[in-house]
This record gives sequence, structure tokens and C-alpha cells, in this order.
Amino acid sequence: MKFGVSSTLEYDVRSASTLIINIHALRTPNQTVLNETFTIEPYIKVEELLSINGENRFIRLEVPAPCYLKIAYNATVDNSFKITEHNGLDEIKIIDLDISVLPYLYPSRYCQSDKLYRLANNKFGHLTNPFEQVISLTNWIHRNVEYLSGFSNSSTSAYDTVAEQAGVCRDFAHLGIALCRALTIPARYFTGYAYHLKPADFHACFEAYLGGEWIIFDATKLAPLNGLIKIATGRDAADTAIANIFGDVEFTSMKVDCELLEDTFEPFYYEPSTLNGLTYL
Repeated sequence: MKFGVSSTLEYDVRSASTLIINIHALRTPNQTVLNETFTIEPYIKVEELLSINGENRFIRLEVPAPCYLKIAYNATVDNSFKITEHNGLDEIKIIDLDISVLPYLYPSRYCQSDKLYRLANNKFGHLTNPFEQVISLTNWIHRNVEYLSGFSNSSTSAYDTVAEQAGVCRDFAHLGIALCRALTIPARYFTGYAYHLKPADFHACFEAYLGGEWIIFDATKLAPLNGLIKIATGRDAADTAIANIFGDVEFTSMKVDCELLEDTFEPFYYEPSTLNGLTYL
């Protein structure tokens, strides 16, 4: 399925600064970047950096003097997915997990799974199918956490979201990840462009490692699962920030868009009792 994605970021740079930008669509076996453009006004030489395991495409740029900086990205992306039956799925033992998956079992800055162990196991520990556990905790978050734009901030963690019972997409994702890890299910943060998201913005959800594959989940249910274009994955939002800024820089505006470039589209969401998982790689 082909999508056109775009984003524009504007900054007031007040001193010599360095920015690391993370807005490029990721190239994966199931996500092809057909074409893309990246522009900066005023022109500044940039460097593209690929993270060690390919989870991020960073752009590093050094701004030598104060200016008003405009960064724009446009791309045509073809993504594909598969629906996998997870009825009768058994939990993968930790001893059998690949070393690349192990970091997604541990507590992280925003996902304190060690603090949510009792909650996770009291609510979902009785379920024997790990896919059913993740579906159940995703639906529980959707029912019990209110989506409130602008409610949280950059320090809000999964533990905070349980207490406040409100948040934005990154908070829903962090809580889903933390509950998964508390159940010994590896989980990672997913950030990307989202079709049909209103208002248009970057979107966060999460992936759980089930049956040897990363399966996508979104507790906000604000966008179809097959309408997501991946930008990055990581342990939590700290690994996948849209921008890391070093210097005296003020963010001034942002515009994000994701458009369907084909005539037909059948949105995919999980039904409450489904055991069919959607896989992006």
C-alpha cells in the first residue's frame, strides 16, 4: 500500500547548535521508500546516520550561526504487512530469545515494568496465550486511560500514566510496553506517520514480540494499524525522539501529513476477541 508522507519542522536557532533529526521513513524488508526529499533552509551540510541495528535513520546537522531554520521531508512509501493466526501460541522462553530481543524485556526510562509487575500479573497473568494477554492489556489501557492532547510532558512515564489515567499516544505506548515486559513479553516503542490520524501528527504505538515476530498494537485506536509508516523503533521514546537538540534552539512550528496514494484501502483494527496479529518489519 502506497502512502505519501511529509513533515516540516521550524526552529529559531539562537546560537551555534547541533540537531539530530529523526523523521525519515525507515527502510525495512516490508517498507520500501520509493522516493524522498530532504531540504533545509538555509542550506546546511547534513550527515545521515543509521543506528547499529537499523532502528533509526538519523540526520545530524550543525548550525554554525543564529538563524531561522526550516526542515522539510517528503517521501512516497510502499508498506506491506501480513496477518498471522496466534491461536494456541506458546510463550517463547527467555533462554530461547535472540540476543537482539533481550533489551526489550528490561525496564527502561519511561517503561518501569518492574514497578508494574503486580498490576500486570493480577490483571492479565491468568491468560495463557501471550497474544491474548497483549490484546487484553491493550484494550484495558484503551478503556481506562483517557486520551487528552497536551496532558502529559516529556518526563511522564508508564507508572505516571497508571496514576493519572490520562495521556497522549506516547503514554499509551509506554504503558503497553511496560505491562508486556512485566509479563515477560518483549515489547518496543514504534513511532511513525499515521493515515487517518486527526489532527495529523507523528504517532506512537508499540510492538510485542510474539511467535518470533514483532506484532503491532495501538491502545489509542486512533489510526488503522495498516496505515502506519514506521520512522523508528526503540526501548521507549528516549530512543526515538523526533529531534534531539544541543544548543540554544526554540521549536516554533510543525506540520505532519500522511496521505493514501491508492484507490482502495480497507482499514485494519483488532477486534476485542481477535487472535490474528498484524506484523510490520
